[in-house]
Amino acid sequence: MDKTAFFQKFVAFTTAVHQVKHDLTKDLKPADITPVQYSILEYIAVQQPVTLSEISDCQHMSMPNTSREIRKLTEKGLCEKTAVAEDQRKQSIRLTPEGKAMMDEAFARIEARFLHRLQGASEGDLKTIEQALDVLQAKVFHTE
Repeated sequence: MDKTAFFQKFVAFTTAVHQVKHDLTKDLKPADITPVQYSILEYIAVQQPVTLSEISDCQHMSMPNTSREIRKLTEKGLCEKTAVAEDQRKQSIRLTPEGKAMMDEAFARIEARFLHRLQGASEGDLKTIEQALDVLQAKVFHTE
């Protein structure tokens, strides 16, 4: 196997993933939150509970900027911080019921757009895509 060509396919794939994510999520965020805040809420919704440092690392933001954005989201009633039982210095961040409702609505709209993209796929195609996603998740996108 030509590993360089294989890697180039991976780069093209991840670039396409970013483009599709943009297409599926454009025009979804409420007017009163920024794109950065939406991205943080999306991450929290999928990974919660999370810590400030996990958000900072995943979003490629400095800790002070992450802290400021979490404070703003907390003030808007979309997320909340609680102390971690094992280490009172750490804080666990999760969505509030209002934040969860907002993200559930966004994910429902994303799902509709996703299913629209797949409307011409056969059951066999859908099964193959599902298997490919499982392999990618297990072998490429897993966290250590």
